[in-house]
Amino acid sequence: MTTSTLPAASVGSAHLPEHAWIRAIPLLPRNALLGVLHAYRATVSRLYGDVCRYYPSCSAYAVGAVQQHGAIKGAAFAAARIARCHPWAEGGIDDPPARASFPHALTRHGFVVPLRKD
Repeated sequence: MTTSTLPAASVGSAHLPEHAWIRAIPLLPRNALLGVLHAYRATVSRLYGDVCRYYPSCSAYAVGAVQQHGAIKGAAFAAARIARCHPWAEGGIDDPPARASFPHALTRHGFVVPLRKD
């Protein structure tokens, strides 16, 4: 997944230090779902092209929602967005809701890692 296919808010410059992998275990479900979404965006989403009525597209919205809120709540936000996306929808800009404080960092590929504690 290249950074150009995700909105700027969905990518970062962090990386997972070797000594922090234990703190990253709770983030595995979130990152596993992000991996599935990245695979979808790299294959199926490219076949359809730019047909979404909203910006960001539903799959980019799902990436942002899962990054911000986790696998379960992010998937619920994404499902609600997909339910709103129909031929009679007005469309427009519809960003995923951001958390007041995001306790993690993002990699350049959009995966979530713990903040460094130096």
